[in-house]
Formats: sequence, C-alpha cells, structure tokens
Amino acid sequence: MRLQAPRGTFDVLPGDARRRLDLQRNAADVLGRAGYGPFETPIFEDTELFARGVGEATDIVQKEMFTFEDKAGRSLTLRPEGTAGVCRAYAEHGMHKLAQPVKLWYWGPFFRHEAPQAGRFRQFTQVGAEALGSDDPSLDAELILLLAELIELAGAGPARLRVSSLGTPETRAAYLEELTTYLRAREGELSEDVRERLDQNPLRAFDADHPGTRAVMEAAPRLLDRLDPADADHFAAVRDLLDRAGVQYDVDSTLVRGLDYYTRTVFEFESQRLGAQAALGGGGRYDRLVEELGGPATPGVGWAAGIERILLAAEDARDARVADVFVAIAKPESGGSAFLMTQRLRQEGLRVVMEQAGRGMKGQLKQANRVGARATVIVGDGIDVKDMDSGDQRAADSAEAAVQMVRETVG
Repeated sequence: MRLQAPRGTFDVLPGDARRRLDLQRNAADVLGRAGYGPFETPIFEDTELFARGVGEATDIVQKEMFTFEDKAGRSLTLRPEGTAGVCRAYAEHGMHKLAQPVKLWYWGPFFRHEAPQAGRFRQFTQVGAEALGSDDPSLDAELILLLAELIELAGAGPARLRVSSLGTPETRAAYLEELTTYLRAREGELSEDVRERLDQNPLRAFDADHPGTRAVMEAAPRLLDRLDPADADHFAAVRDLLDRAGVQYDVDSTLVRGLDYYTRTVFEFESQRLGAQAALGGGGRYDRLVEELGGPATPGVGWAAGIERILLAAEDARDARVADVFVAIAKPESGGSAFLMTQRLRQEGLRVVMEQAGRGMKGQLKQANRVGARATVIVGDGIDVKDMDSGDQRAADSAEAAVQMVRETVG
C-alpha cells in the first residue's frame, strides 16, 4: 500500500517552497527594518500554558489542541498559536529588564485539530510579530502597517482591514453580563453551539454562521459603544495614526477574534479571494497576558498570519524560474569543463543548473526553458552563450568572457 501524508498535513514541493522562502525573506526584511528580532519557542509546551493563556472556553483549547502525555506523565501540547509562548519566554528570561519595548518576530509550524480545507491544515505555518513592554498606540498602528506591507509584497493584496477594540477585562466583564442577558432572552433562536457556551464565552456568538444567531446578533449591544474613556482614547489614537499613514480600514464592532487574552485593539486582514474563510492574519493587544502567566505587568501587542493562506490568496505570480543560467554540454568529454563553468557562475551569485541527465542538445535547450533560464552556456570545443529570450547565440573567447556575456544577458 502506498503511504500518504497524514490527513490535514501536506508536503511542500520545490515550487511552493521557493515562494515560502521568498515570503520568509520578505518577513525578515520588513520586520528587521522595524527593529523586530528573530525569535523561536519550542514546538510543544506545557498544556497549562495554553489553557491559562489562550482561554479554557476557546475552541482552540476545547476542541483543537494536539495534547499528549510524555513518559513522565506530563501533559504537553503541540503549539496552536505563538503569542502565549512568546509571553512565557518573556517572563521566564527576565526580558522586562531589557530596553522596552521588546520587539520579536517568528516563523514556524503550528498545529490545530480542525477540519482540513483550502488554506487550512492541521499542521500549518505562521509568521508572527510581537512588541512587549509598551502600551503606546503607535505600536498597534506600526504592527498593522507591517502586516499590510508583508501581505502586499506577497501579492495577496488588496486585503480588507477590520479594526475594533475590546477594552479592558473590567469593561468587558460588565458588557458580557449585558450581552448574556440579551442572548438568554433570545436563546431559542441561537445555535446549539452558542447556547452551550453562553456562560463561558458569549462573544463567540458574533462569529457564528448560524442564520438565526446572525439575525439575533444584528441588534445585539456592542462592546465598542461601552469602552471607558481611556480605552476609547487609545482606539482613537490608533485610528488617527492609520489615517495619517493613508491606511484604508473598516471599524467593525463585531470583530472579537478567537482568543481570550485580547484587550483594547484587535484587527484582522481578509482577502475575498479565499471565500468564506477569508482571514489572512490578524491580532491585537494582550496587556494582561504576561502577568497572567506569572510575569510582571507588561502590555503587549502582536499579530500572526498564515503562510498557506497568504500564498493561496496571492495573485498567480508564481515565478517558474528555477535558474538564471543553464549550462549545456555539447560533447561528453566537455563535462568537466561544464562543471567548472557552473561553479564559476554560481560564485557570481547566479542561480545555475547544469545538464546532468544525459540529454541531447535539443533536450538540453528544452530543459533550459523549463527551468526558466535566461541564458544558456554551451560548453564544447569552445564556449557559446545563448540568449533564451531573443535566440541570439555568441561565441566567447574565454571563460571570463562567457561570464561577462551571461551577466549582460541576465541583467
């Protein structure tokens, strides 16, 4: 029986892997220029980290985590998201002693047991950025701009940006009582899933797809209308900075995100190219999370974005080019010279593929086109350089002359 990858996972083949590496390089550049340093946390953590940090009532903790016991009987979980681990590390390593805010970015695999579909897998890759140690609204706006730039560079734009504010836990607690009372009075119109979680997490009713629930939520009270003055001012300051930067956004009072740790600003980018599952990435503030995980009181803000979702939404601008140059062998005894020419061209920083499958010259030129080479160097009794776009072919009187001619052709 032929073996296959487990359900909800996938193999990344070279063409897609190149697109992912391009996106990772863009992330390193965009975030690095803004002062965010690369950071890694373990792929698995103590289960308690996510139960305390993400929230017992969330879908992630209740339904989606891959949890197991190690040989010592300790409960461990494959990480379903990145922020809780970053906050744990911030507290564990005394990062509050560093100059604040501490700015970090990460890239890696995450895991959730949910129904696989286009752009959604049980093992998936995220890029994320976090800024801890300051509640300045400019950090909220900065992170939104950075994610917008990354989405644009990936070719996944334009993306709709939704923003809102969840206030503080105290404001939210009073609001949740009001919302729960409103929903209890209309309980018969709600989905079973929403009814079961009314006391634990009534905010999730805003995300429901159930028609009856959606009709009820249209007239539901909004947390955004009940912010205290400090939270309202903070949200206004974030929006003012976005306005000044020329960022288009929609204020959406139904945006609640799926994690319990959010406070104040929340935001999400969506692409209509993805259909019903439109989210590319998003995040918000989590000003109480570090303290809840045993660290000092530390404000924080950040986001995460799904790599598979961004690339799925990206315009069909896949660069099929594997190589800049193809080195062809005109006669069998020229293989050694072709090998040396290949190494010389690679030293110039060019992507070079050499004939290594025993093809005839016609087949070699077809292969040069397949890999997207803009120039083919033909090594035989002499050296010729062929421009694959124009078809022009010129003889070079030395290896160095051939390198220069390739440079002129490739640009």
